[in-house]
Order: sequence, then C-alpha cells, then structure tokens
Amino acid sequence: MTPKRILVTGASGCIGHYISEALIKDTNHELYLLVRNPSKLQVDTQARPGINVLQGDMQYIHQLADLLPTIDIAVLTATAWGGEQTFEINVSKTIELLNKLDPQRCQQVIYFSTASVLDRHNQQLKAAGEIGTDYIRSKYECLQKISELSIAPKITTVFPTLVLGGDAKKPYSHATSGIPEITKYVNLIRFLSADGSFHFIHGQDIASVVTHLIANPPQPGAPRRLVLGQKQLTADEAIEEVCSYLGKKIYFRIPLSLSLANLIIAVFRIQMAAWDRFCMNYRHFTYDTVVNPDSFGLPNYCATVSDVLQISDVESNKTKF
Repeated sequence: MTPKRILVTGASGCIGHYISEALIKDTNHELYLLVRNPSKLQVDTQARPGINVLQGDMQYIHQLADLLPTIDIAVLTATAWGGEQTFEINVSKTIELLNKLDPQRCQQVIYFSTASVLDRHNQQLKAAGEIGTDYIRSKYECLQKISELSIAPKITTVFPTLVLGGDAKKPYSHATSGIPEITKYVNLIRFLSADGSFHFIHGQDIASVVTHLIANPPQPGAPRRLVLGQKQLTADEAIEEVCSYLGKKIYFRIPLSLSLANLIIAVFRIQMAAWDRFCMNYRHFTYDTVVNPDSFGLPNYCATVSDVLQISDVESNKTKF
C-alpha cells in the first residue's frame, strides 16, 4: 500500500493511544500525532521512520494551516469533555480543521462522535441536543454542521458506545476505572435485577475498526455512520457473567423498579439533571446496527464481560460461593 499522510488528533487520549499504536505497528503510513503534552504519549514514536509528534492544541488549529491541506486521512478523536471550551473545541475548532483539509486530496476523515447522540434506530436523538450535557450537546451540534461542509462526502462518523480500555502505558477510560468497584459490590448486586441494556467497545477493537476503514474506505452508497459496539447486553446478563467469572451463585433477584426509583427521588427531593433523569427513564442504550472487528472478519479483542474482567486483571474464582 502506498504510504499516506495521516493526522490523528487527541493521540494521547485513551482511544488515541490505541489508534496511534496500531497505525505505528501495522502500517507504513506517515503519521502526524497531535497532542497537547508529548510526555503523555506513551507509544513508541521511534519504532520506525515517518512518525511525527506535533505539540499543539485544537484551540490553535490554525497553526497547522500549512500541514492540513497535505493530509490524506484525518482521524479526529480530540474532544473536550466539559468546561468553558467544550463547544469551541468540539464544534468551532473541529469545523475549522475540517475546512482546512483539501477535499480533492483528503481521501477520508474518520470523525469520532458519541453514540449518546443517537436513538435506538441510529437516528439523531432530539433529547441529546436539547438536554444533554455540554459534551453531548456539542457533539450533536457538530454532527449537524459537518453535513454542510464540502468535505462531508469524505467523512466517516463513528459513534463509540461505552468505551473500555487502558493499561500501564495508556490512560484508562472512565468506565474501565470503575470495574474494580463493581467487583467489590458483587455480593449485593448479584441479588438485584435491573431493566436496562447497553453495548460496549474496547479501545483496541476501535483501533482495529479504524485501521480497517483506513485501508478500506466505505464505497459510494455504503453507510458512513457507524455505531461501534459489541452485541447488546442486558444489565442482568452482565451481572450474571460477572458472577459466573467470580464464582458467585445467584439464588434470587429483587427487581429494581423505575417507579420505586422515582418515588425515592421525590420523597428525598434528590436533584437530578434533566439528562440524568432522561437516561434513567430511557434505560436501553442499544442500537439497531453496531459494528466491531467481527463485522469486517477481524478478531475481537474484547467481546464479552469475561474478556473485560480478564483484561482488567480481575482474578477469576469459579469455586468461591
């Protein structure tokens, strides 16, 4: 394959680390890794020629005005999770970057959004744009704006579901950092039943999909909005898999009803943000169509709850009750 010039923004983040590592190891492309703090980038940038670390910030994306028109593929993972700069980074500066790419030269943009902006039919979720957190509303707004750009036909938007990942050399995702806490309370949660479902996707599996998309861009007419996730998992199934892995038996289960939760909130006057209340009522964050490495005939790194626990170094004990 002829080497391409690939820009990766947010290269020092959890997903950015996995993508950068995969592109370094598995391709010969010329890479431009944009990071605010190079010391946080823990991939081997000396592994081969053609790896360029760019110290910069999306706030000052204009400083890359000479480089951006020469980029063949852009992988945009950089994001602001909250705070005053959320809309500026996630909308204004992202649009500015996209406008500086050359639509004639740039072969593909892989833009990272979030599955939280979509409904179960993979369409934009109105509530996300109205009452979502700043992060979610900014992603919703950007999704609307990028469809109007000249580069739009080259954009493949990916929507990660619950992201897992991280190790000694990669920052942990928020969800992964909470896994040890779940195992602490397994003796309680194994007797509870909750109505809810979700998908998850590991950073390494995201990197596999991105690497595949770079080598095999969607053909004309093919979907360019892809929800990244493993198969749908109910909350009860997840608890059962955790208990099986840890060797914990489930003798009975007490249903946690939504009406009881709403009663407790009302009685104790618990203050909830509008989006949090929406999520509590919505409960099933699942999607009609999801993709993962298996969708492209590639091996999954982390496809089950047992995989999640094993990768997170949670010790299995099938004999303890």
